[in-house]
Amino acid sequence: MSHIVIDARIINSTTGRYVERLLTYLEKIDTSNQYTVLVPTKDAGYWKPSNPNFTIKTADFANYSFSEQLGLLRLLKKLRPDLVHFCMPQQPILYKGAHVTTVHDLTLLQTYNSDKNWLVYHAKQLVGMVVFKRIAKTSAHIITPTHFVKDSYGEFAHISPQKITVTYEAADAPEGLQSTAYKLPFTKYLLYVGQQSDYKNIRRLGDAHQKLLKDHPDLGLVLVGKKTAMHIKNEQYFQKQGYTNIHFTDFVTNEQLRWLYEHCTAYVFPSLMEGFGLPGLEAMAHGAPVVSSSSTCLPEVYGDAAWYFNPEDTNDMAERINQVLSDEKLRVQLIKRGDLQVKKYSWHKTAQQTHAVYLDALRKQD
Repeated sequence: MSHIVIDARIINSTTGRYVERLLTYLEKIDTSNQYTVLVPTKDAGYWKPSNPNFTIKTADFANYSFSEQLGLLRLLKKLRPDLVHFCMPQQPILYKGAHVTTVHDLTLLQTYNSDKNWLVYHAKQLVGMVVFKRIAKTSAHIITPTHFVKDSYGEFAHISPQKITVTYEAADAPEGLQSTAYKLPFTKYLLYVGQQSDYKNIRRLGDAHQKLLKDHPDLGLVLVGKKTAMHIKNEQYFQKQGYTNIHFTDFVTNEQLRWLYEHCTAYVFPSLMEGFGLPGLEAMAHGAPVVSSSSTCLPEVYGDAAWYFNPEDTNDMAERINQVLSDEKLRVQLIKRGDLQVKKYSWHKTAQQTHAVYLDALRKQD
């Protein structure tokens, strides 16, 4: 029996769905090895294990901080695990025990978020450069969510493709979850769910939506997500431009989110850079036609189940969305293809592949 520590400090973040689903299915797969799951104190009850071989332990260490480098290092030495799975690149670079790392994307290294302090953000990027290269050498194995990230990271870190395993994520509409109506000032609407960092390309989405109002004057744009500084900046930008029919929801419940997915006219994903693009797949799982950016990994994940546009061309974005709005046959076709595409992915398979990486890393220590 081995002791495996899973660094799940991001479990309640935008990437946390991956961690939560991985843990849930690992429980079904491995009932013999001992697992310690590290989470922040505020998230101690966020995921509750059902098997006795999984234990929650709090770990309050901020990402890319001295406390992470020193405090988390001390905690890991105290726990004496046989293997650690860091579910994100940020980790103590001096940790010498066996570990595997999930690299979700390279956005930290390749983008800038204008709501952040310029100096602090770029200092964090420099630290990130060191960490991303260091972990490529120290990790027994790297896990990525797509081949796009695998290829990008392998080229950046100069490591063999054999050291990187792709474990696709998945989407599922939660069983037993009832939808609760969310009151909107319009009945037809485009939907976007998620954070609004600059690379998410929300302002161009707003620009494209306004062009569509010429032919679809009652069309709304609903932007779902708890309001951050970036949400507020985008909202102010749209107001300054005199844009209409754009609604920022702020926080919504899971029941309301399900209703918004189920009733949208189309889900639009305008991002310039992604590691997987889970919201678009979740939209497909709820029966929404998806109109997506053609950048980075998105065609790999969505296949022929999305209608693609150039994310840097507002006219192309508006035109492609308009085609889905105006052509009922195309809408039905995308919905059917989306249903098939979602079924290609499985969280159970994600956990199985990850568990196989664990076992391989443990064998190499013997």
